[in-house]
Amino acid sequence: MVLKHLPAEARPREKLLQRGANALSDAELLAIFLRTGLPGMNVIELAGQLLDEFGSLRALLAADCKTFCQHKGLGPAKYVQLQAVLEMSLRFLSEKLAKGEALSSPEYTRQYLSQMLRDRHREAFYVLFLDNQHRVISGEVMFEGTIDAASVYPREVVKRSLELNAAALILAHNHPSGVAEPSQADRRITQRISDALALVDIRILDHFVVGDGEVISFAERGWL
Repeated sequence: MVLKHLPAEARPREKLLQRGANALSDAELLAIFLRTGLPGMNVIELAGQLLDEFGSLRALLAADCKTFCQHKGLGPAKYVQLQAVLEMSLRFLSEKLAKGEALSSPEYTRQYLSQMLRDRHREAFYVLFLDNQHRVISGEVMFEGTIDAASVYPREVVKRSLELNAAALILAHNHPSGVAEPSQADRRITQRISDALALVDIRILDHFVVGDGEVISFAERGWL
């Protein structure tokens, strides 16, 4: 069916304006991004087909340019637009953290770290440097490694913390396997960094491990 022939409440744009973005399905949100369908297929039908082909909205969003552009209705221009949307979303979450206390915004912190790290194919060790009011000074990927490990050097963390005059840190890293459960090696390196920072009176407030759909907090486990 041609989209304009659908009742207003069934058209994605009108539905969003009336009920908000969270009322839309994945296919409806994707349809708004795509804007137009294909001959014989309206944009909602195209969006549903693409979700079936990719397997999920997340898989579509995480696809590389070559994979993305192999599907009908998609191409380099759409890929560029999508990457811009994803980067704006990440910067929005980053600004939310920067303007407030990171620990008083645990949901934003989790969302930001998940979006930053979840879809990386290699392990990355990320540090949020905080001032004495626990506001974000900077967020940086300090170490990157292989598919299942990253070499982390406490001395470099201390050095960068002093350069930024940080009073506290939040650590995070991803598990490309998708399993967020912290390993014994994760706990050991956290303790090593904590011990090194204690010498210069800087605290670790939390260490998040990002998996596939789950983010585990060391602080919530009572490990810090």
